[in-house]
Amino acid sequence: METPTNEYVPLLIQLVFAFGFVAIVLIVTHLLGPKRKSETKLQSFECGIESKGNARLPFSIKYFLTAILFVLFDVEVIFFYPWATNFKEFGMQGFIAMFIFVALFLLGFLYLFRKKAFKWE
Repeated sequence: METPTNEYVPLLIQLVFAFGFVAIVLIVTHLLGPKRKSETKLQSFECGIESKGNARLPFSIKYFLTAILFVLFDVEVIFFYPWATNFKEFGMQGFIAMFIFVALFLLGFLYLFRKKAFKWE
């Protein structure tokens, strides 16, 4: 007889194997990998451009704001796919719910536009 806890045993076994595989690969590559450290290899490298100055200098918050806004509006688009594929099943109630969802995001977009969050100086 299957109990509710027995249904999760295969999932737990899979998780143990997944985490075990990752741990083993990390340990083995660390032990068997090359250990040649030099001053050149330890320097930071990005896009072939020489590093200049301190990396801890503050920069404009607009970069973070742009990233957060992108994620916010990108997640909104993700919700359109399940709604579009089940449009007929949801009926008028689903249409109204999606209309309210889009209207709230549009209000947020207009608020950000009025606050000039999209303007770069």
